[in-house]
Amino acid sequence: MERQLDRTSQIAGARRNRLTAIIAAGVVFGMVGMAYAAVPLYQMFCQVTGFGGTTQVAEEAPSEIGDRIITVRFNADTARGMPWDFSPQQRAVTLHVGEQTLAFYQATNPTDRPIVGTSTFNVTPAKAGAYFNKIDCFCFTEQVLAPGESVDMPVSFFVDPAISDDPNLDDVKTITLSYTFFEVADSSDDTKTTITTTEKIAAN
Repeated sequence: MERQLDRTSQIAGARRNRLTAIIAAGVVFGMVGMAYAAVPLYQMFCQVTGFGGTTQVAEEAPSEIGDRIITVRFNADTARGMPWDFSPQQRAVTLHVGEQTLAFYQATNPTDRPIVGTSTFNVTPAKAGAYFNKIDCFCFTEQVLAPGESVDMPVSFFVDPAISDDPNLDDVKTITLSYTFFEVADSSDDTKTTITTTEKIAAN
């Protein structure tokens, strides 16, 4: 009888151990899945709310222009190891909310090799991000500069007139638009091949 009870106890213990292992594995896989999902969800949250100064994307400017006037300043930086010279072509512009405006940045590749660059961006104060809309921007795609090449890069934008209805932004008179360019890793060889091929085609 005692042997039968011991056997039953061992079987029950083994089942508990298997159940515990299955639950633990489920928790691990669940955490990994949430970690992967967290990145796009966080990006979506930032785009919708303007959290952290994330700007918005619009197809066109609103049909009505508001009376409120805001100054937009421009800032440019390069990440460590990025050799480009990068700067805004204007210090600031003053515009009415809802008014579509075009500004330019300039980038120069002073090296003897082609470089692919990509930029991050935000606005300050961060709470203005939900109302700062870009219609078109060089930041939407990677930029390729040949050795010694300089390019003027436009950004078309407007400030949503709805900013005037948000009492939390009554104190905002100036918005700073900032970009930071990074070199795309391991892109030089592919870029060099592309440029060489293009030059051969043009020569023929």
